Amino acid sequence: MKRRKFLAQAWPAALAAAPPVFGALRAGRPARARSEKMSPRTEDVKRAMLAMQRDAWEQGTAAQALLEMGETEEVILMAKEAAVRQTPDGRLAVLSCFGGVTDPAANGEAMLFAARKTGDPRLFQAAEKMLSYLLERAPRRADGTLYHVSDKKQVWIDSLYMAPPFLAVAGRPDEAVRQVEGIRRVLWNPEAGLFSQIWDDDRGEFERKDFWGVGNGWAAAGMTRVIRALPETMTGEKKALAGHVREVIDGCLRRQRDDGLFHDVLDRPDTFVETNLAQMLAYSIYRGIAGGWLDPALQKPADRMREAARGKVDAFGLVQGVCGSPEFNSAGTATEGQAFFLLMETAAADLADSR
Repeated sequence: MKRRKFLAQAWPAALAAAPPVFGALRAGRPARARSEKMSPRTEDVKRAMLAMQRDAWEQGTAAQALLEMGETEEVILMAKEAAVRQTPDGRLAVLSCFGGVTDPAANGEAMLFAARKTGDPRLFQAAEKMLSYLLERAPRRADGTLYHVSDKKQVWIDSLYMAPPFLAVAGRPDEAVRQVEGIRRVLWNPEAGLFSQIWDDDRGEFERKDFWGVGNGWAAAGMTRVIRALPETMTGEKKALAGHVREVIDGCLRRQRDDGLFHDVLDRPDTFVETNLAQMLAYSIYRGIAGGWLDPALQKPADRMREAARGKVDAFGLVQGVCGSPEFNSAGTATEGQAFFLLMETAAADLADSR
């Protein structure tokens, strides 16, 4: 009962505070207002994304892209579908990743926005159940860091993107920062300036120590979303997270190819050339520059990565060469590849508009 009372009070206040992720929609800005500064292929990429089969993290990432684009009706529809596929324990949009702990939380921001926009109590309840799961039932380490899956005691870099932004928007900014720092303690390699992918507590060693490119992209973009959602009073936390984002960007850029892209494993040229990390980093840089917490000099490498990614869009609007679904072990297409193209283009246009 106390928890429900807290949520009922905290969420309207959190939403009324207008985190920047809600900015364009709150202001009633037309969804197409940025179109002249975005790729002419943006609508093709969006259409291709919506045609894809989507699991929990894919549904959430797609909804986040639509949210930042200002596509109100599509965000509401995505949220409603995520609620339809909510498991009894509260995890949103579960299609096949039944052991996923943090992936379903990627739907939380869109769910809260849709609830506020429509006033539908079922959407508020769906968001409440997702938050309750993370806070009360999700498996975690002794220090409180969430595990990524329910059947293994593993910390994945993916989780840094999936859960902390929702926690910040849902009125739990301290917990959002706690999760970021907990994941970073386990997976950050200061010598390389990069994140490893998976740590296994039971084995006391890395399940996958590789510096996976998209994993480092999840980290940069996830921390970027948290920074944008934290209250202005958390200046110290924002500064610390901004430093973390800059470190991972610098670590990735040191391994960048001449064509502006990266290898799937950043320090292994024998792995395939991958598109999505460039989009994820460009998105993070544009948002960071616009927010005043990243050096404007980073726009040049961001523009280079954006141009390289734009060249990967095919005649059907599919962003080719990303870490490909469903196995993610070769170049192909994936919902998150589509979503981050849209996030990148929106962030670039917003930065241009801010000047």
